[in-house]
Amino acid sequence: MDPIRLFDQSSLTIQDCGAKGRGVVTSVPIPARTIIDLSPILLFPTEEYTNHGQFTQLDHYTYRWLGGMALAFGLGSMFNHSKYPNVGFQRDFENKMIRYSTLRDVAAGEELCISYGSNLWFPDMEDEEEAAREGGGQEDSGYQGSGFRLLRSEFSESEDETGDGFLSRLQIDTDED
Repeated sequence: MDPIRLFDQSSLTIQDCGAKGRGVVTSVPIPARTIIDLSPILLFPTEEYTNHGQFTQLDHYTYRWLGGMALAFGLGSMFNHSKYPNVGFQRDFENKMIRYSTLRDVAAGEELCISYGSNLWFPDMEDEEEAAREGGGQEDSGYQGSGFRLLRSEFSESEDETGDGFLSRLQIDTDED
């Protein structure tokens, strides 16, 4: 493996984000398509994860990975969920890392969120907020038309996997057609 240069994250903080708990917040504006973190992973082989890991708190912080499940170190385990994410990720299987990039321009003071997929294991705070608003319309996701393309999961454990499993996460491809 070639050495991988890490990023200066002095403009990112971990702070209380209300009902979501701790999350990652930026203190400066971040342009779209900016890499904000490279998180190394710890791979749990399938058998170990099936027999032990899925029954622990780690289950809420793992990503699907070739050969098992991966725990992202650093900020990778601190991003909260949003169905309107401003951060996407790409798994780097060869280097055992996850690269996180902004999907759109992000304002100073904004929480950085990824999508955990559609099968959540907790109440979606955005659904509750939308239900509480009277006459609220559909919000723009912020990532459509940004030059990013949403991808299906690069890895699935069965041929009929939809990519919307509870541990599937948003992935991005910056190649423009």
